[in-house]
Amino acid sequence: MANNASARKRIRQTEKRTARNKARKSRVRSFLRKVEEAVSSGDKAAAQAAFRAAQPEMQRAVTKGVVHANTVSRKLSRLSARVKSLGA
Repeated sequence: MANNASARKRIRQTEKRTARNKARKSRVRSFLRKVEEAVSSGDKAAAQAAFRAAQPEMQRAVTKGVVHANTVSRKLSRLSARVKSLGA
């Protein structure tokens, strides 16, 4: 257990940050799932709308340090390719 005030404060901060990061990651996954569902249903308009909604949310997770920049870049690239291929 924490033995001094600064250690107790760090524990409080870590708990808050962990909860915040967990919520952000969950939110990103929800947006990704919506895009995946729209792509699998074959509805290009819905897929494009879901992708446009997911993009800023994923970028925000990068700026907050929740997810690595290259991970988001890779996922966006692959999703974009799948959404584009729906029309062809």
